[in-house]
Amino acid sequence: MARMHSKKKGKSGTKRPKRKENAEWVDSAEAKKTAQRLAKQGVPPAKIGLILRDQYGVPSFRAAAGKKLTAYLRDEGLYKKFPEDLLQLFRKAVRMREHLKANKKDIHNRTKLSHTESKIMRLLRYYKKIGRVPADWRYDPEQAALLIR
Repeated sequence: MARMHSKKKGKSGTKRPKRKENAEWVDSAEAKKTAQRLAKQGVPPAKIGLILRDQYGVPSFRAAAGKKLTAYLRDEGLYKKFPEDLLQLFRKAVRMREHLKANKKDIHNRTKLSHTESKIMRLLRYYKKIGRVPADWRYDPEQAALLIR
């Protein structure tokens, strides 16, 4: 997939397991309990999937539990108000704003901040349309800084 604000064509990414059914060595109840425990500790869903894969040998949480990890956490009441990718963009924008306060002449960072905030606006429009973010919520840099702390 091509990148939006650069001329690069990144190809990296993980490959999904070929088998759709659950592996015989995976205990689905233990995978669910571990996901709940990690979510209660504040670990984001993407990191939970990596931990389950690397430390517990679960190739696919979806095959083990019968539903996606975010859907499972939402059913259990452990999913955050805002999606994880949106929160990561908020963090990035806040870091860039802090950098710009100290380095006012950094025009490249100012440009990349506008790119990041346009990504935030585009993603917010999508999440409002599907109902994952409240329809009356507006992006404000100060409010985003409070959200991620």
